[in-house]
Amino acid sequence: MLFMPCSDVTKQLMAESLKKLMKKTPFNKISIHNIVEDCGLTRQAFYYHFQDVYELLGWIYSNEALEYGRKEINYETWEAAYLEVFEYIEKNKQFCMNTLNSIGRGHLERFLIANTATYLTNIVNEVAIDMHVTEKNKKFIVDFYTPAFIAVLVKWMEDGMKEDPHNVVQNVGALVGGNIKKALTEYEKKWQ
Repeated sequence: MLFMPCSDVTKQLMAESLKKLMKKTPFNKISIHNIVEDCGLTRQAFYYHFQDVYELLGWIYSNEALEYGRKEINYETWEAAYLEVFEYIEKNKQFCMNTLNSIGRGHLERFLIANTATYLTNIVNEVAIDMHVTEKNKKFIVDFYTPAFIAVLVKWMEDGMKEDPHNVVQNVGALVGGNIKKALTEYEKKWQ
C-alpha cells in the first residue's frame, strides 16, 4: 500500500472535484466555491495549496504527466506510448475537451508537450547511439516532431475523437518510421 502525504490527499480531492465538475460545467464557469463545496473542504484549504483554479488545473496535468513520464519509452515502444496518450484523453474525454475549449487550454498543451518532447528525446538519443550528431541537431529533430505529434492529437480531439486512435498512431508511424534515423544520418554526414 502506498503512503500518500495528507497534502497530496487534499490536492487529489480537489483535483477529483474539478474533473467531476468539468464533466458538466465549462472550466471558466467553475469557481473555488464550487470545488470546495463538492469535496467538502474549506476555501482556506484550497488557498493553502493553490492560488487559483488555473493552478489546480496545471497541477492535475503535471501530476498525471508524471505518471506517464515514469514509463520507459524507446524506438520500439513509442507507438504504444503515443496510443496511451490517446487513451488517456478518451478516458478523460469531458475533462480534456473542456480544457481544450477553454482558456485553460495551455495546461493541456503543456502536458502534451512535456510528454512528447521527453519521449522523442529518449528515442532520438537511442537511435543516435554510436553516431556523431550534435546535441543541437538532436534537439532540432525533437523540436520539429513534437508540435507535429501534438497537432495530430489536437486535430483528432477537435474532430470529435471519431477516428480509431490505433489508425491515427499507425498513420503517424508510417510518416515517421525511419525518418528520425535518416535525419540523424544526414546530420552525421554533414559533420564528417
